[in-house]
Amino acid sequence: MDIGGVPVGNIVLVVFAVLLPSLLFWFLVRVPRFVDGIGERYRRYRRTRSPEPTGPPIERLAADLRRVHRALADYPPGTPNVRRRATRQAYDALLGQACAVVEVEHRLAEIPEGVERDVERLRLEEALRTAGLTVP
Repeated sequence: MDIGGVPVGNIVLVVFAVLLPSLLFWFLVRVPRFVDGIGERYRRYRRTRSPEPTGPPIERLAADLRRVHRALADYPPGTPNVRRRATRQAYDALLGQACAVVEVEHRLAEIPEGVERDVERLRLEEALRTAGLTVP
């Protein structure tokens, strides 16, 4: 078959010869971007994120422990028992949070108020000191 006296095979060959270098160049330019995009998606997918902290920073916990302990020690005689008990409960809650952060086991929630609970507080304070916290 001929178009204007030129065989169709020759026309296809010329079009192919003209378009092939452009298509090849376009392909070589686009492939690295495509591969980088796939690689970035893969890295984002595989990236292990550090766990988000669930509580306050350990430095703040230590400062709060020192502050509340100082408040407990500095109550003058005649301070209402409710205030002392509330401050002690706040101190116990802070001790529990600090123990959770440094992975020290505690039994503050299980032990009722009394001498055993006071001994547990002392044990936890020492364990936190051993773990590197500056607590009273």
